[in-house]
Amino acid sequence: MEVRIGVQNVTREIVVDTKASAEEIEKTVAEAIEKSKPLLSLTDRREKKVVVPVASIGYVEIGSDTKQTVGFAAVAE
Repeated sequence: MEVRIGVQNVTREIVVDTKASAEEIEKTVAEAIEKSKPLLSLTDRREKKVVVPVASIGYVEIGSDTKQTVGFAAVAE
């Protein structure tokens, strides 16, 4: 699952590719915000942790789990 986190006053967004489901991610983000936790912590597919200050989060976009592929096909004339 691809998660994009927009951070206030930062032009680039943080992208995390995680094994968690969309529901798990949404629950984790909601708990961090509702319980006034100082940090949002997510773990990516390679077991690396990404920690973001909750007060700095501008948005969280939860994408699909399907990978988009780019392919090139030969055109027959």
